[in-house]
Amino acid sequence: MGEQMVLDAYSLRILEELQRDSRQTVQQLADKVGLSSTPCWRRVKELEASGVVRGYTALVDRAKVGLHLLVVAEINLSRHSESIVEDFEREVLAQPQIVRCLSTTGQADYLLTIALPDIESYERFQHQVLFRLPGVTHVRSSIVLKEVKAEVRLPLAR
Repeated sequence: MGEQMVLDAYSLRILEELQRDSRQTVQQLADKVGLSSTPCWRRVKELEASGVVRGYTALVDRAKVGLHLLVVAEINLSRHSESIVEDFEREVLAQPQIVRCLSTTGQADYLLTIALPDIESYERFQHQVLFRLPGVTHVRSSIVLKEVKAEVRLPLAR
């Protein structure tokens, strides 16, 4: 785990605002958090340099770009040797359809979230990719019927 930064109220408000809308100008951001623009700009740059802010991105509506199917796949590996885990994770990172991968405790070794156009695409993806990932012995798939909550903002209020 990375080292936790101690953040004051201004930095937390800056982060909340950037999560809400990262396209606002420094002046707009400064006005919202109660700082002048230069100190606000400095804080943003410090948050970026320290890695607290890892980057900026656009949130894309997956259905509007034809990715109508979302699948959660539970994956079990045959062994947990360093080489199998490294090979598995490297292959997962190379698959753009896998939009999230979590190493977990419990029934599954990994939980994958996979975005695809339709069920036929998932069937092909299973056979061409999932079943061929290094060390995979078991795949249990759940089709997402509805995303009740898909939040990317972190709860920073203390």
